[in-house]
Amino acid sequence: MKQTRNWSVLLGAAFLMATSAVGPGFLTQTTVFTQSLKASFGFVILASIILDIGAQLNVWRVIAVSEKRAQDIANAILPGLGLFIAILIVLGGLAFNIGNVGGAGLGFNVLLGISAEAGAILAASISIAIFLVREAGKVMDRFAQVMGLLMILLIVFVAITSSPPVGEAVLRTFVPEQIDIIAIVTLVGGTVGGYITFAGGHRLLDAGIKGRDALPEVTTSAVSGITVASIIRIFLFLAALGVISKGLALDESNPPASVFQLAAGTIGYKLFGVVMLSAAITSVVGSAYTSVSFIKSFNRGIAKYENWVIIAFIVISTIIFVTIGRPVRLLILAGALNGLILPITLGTILIAAHKKKIIGDYRHPLWLTIFGILVVLVMAWMGGYTLLKQLPELF
Repeated sequence: MKQTRNWSVLLGAAFLMATSAVGPGFLTQTTVFTQSLKASFGFVILASIILDIGAQLNVWRVIAVSEKRAQDIANAILPGLGLFIAILIVLGGLAFNIGNVGGAGLGFNVLLGISAEAGAILAASISIAIFLVREAGKVMDRFAQVMGLLMILLIVFVAITSSPPVGEAVLRTFVPEQIDIIAIVTLVGGTVGGYITFAGGHRLLDAGIKGRDALPEVTTSAVSGITVASIIRIFLFLAALGVISKGLALDESNPPASVFQLAAGTIGYKLFGVVMLSAAITSVVGSAYTSVSFIKSFNRGIAKYENWVIIAFIVISTIIFVTIGRPVRLLILAGALNGLILPITLGTILIAAHKKKIIGDYRHPLWLTIFGILVVLVMAWMGGYTLLKQLPELF
């Protein structure tokens, strides 16, 4: 019975991480980069998957071995660092959750014809209902699994319908005609950046899967999460490639929607509504849950009333979207800061991986440390570049 429960939690954590990554931005990024790089985007996906696994395994393993959340690990290294990271995560999570709520509203708009604002309120109500249930963790796990599988099935259907040049896609994945470093970094940041890296790791900790004995399970769950997100990315890439290779032009105002519509007509457009809704509403849940998990260790009241704080987080995101839309300046700043969150948090985790007072006599694999350092350096450079470039636009 315990083994069955563990598998349910492990899959739940994997799908929570994956569906947190697959939001409205994920769908648009994948389509736009496929449009510009065509079959060579396969190489970008392959490179990002490798970097994603390096980042994810480092974070999840150290959280499991130390039996501490990321902010508590950071405070153990340098007092106050955990609070700083928590503030970054919560601000970034709130800003992007406004976009997630908006994406869910758009999904309902496509499906039911209601306004995006009314759709956002409906999506928020569904998300809130999850955290009103007594065993919210189990419901969240199952919700993420069902929505994730639904997205995979629908995107695979559209990919098959668009008849992509699979042979060329496979060839260019390993022998690309062009390499776009910015695209690689964007995908890494979008898949394991900000709060997303910690969504599954914190979920496993809350479910009691921790310690050295749990490392095989933690590793399986982490790799599963990246695999699910990557499967969705690959088939969305193939769907877009199939449309683009036929010389069809995508609608610049909504590239992913036009891929579905051009591949499968009116039915395809409705399927896009389902995929957008599934992607956005699971990201709303994942963002709210993980953001609050970063502040609950600082205050007993937050820990005691965690579900209500999560609900408040969702309500605030929805009110901001419905009343003032997506605040451009806030999103620009949050996007730039989010690029810096991964190198700061992953760098902290790598230091913790070699501190006995945090991980005891556990020996962190050298290859994981090297992988982690590579991701930290690349993301720090790109995050700094993005922040410096976008700051003038804010003032």
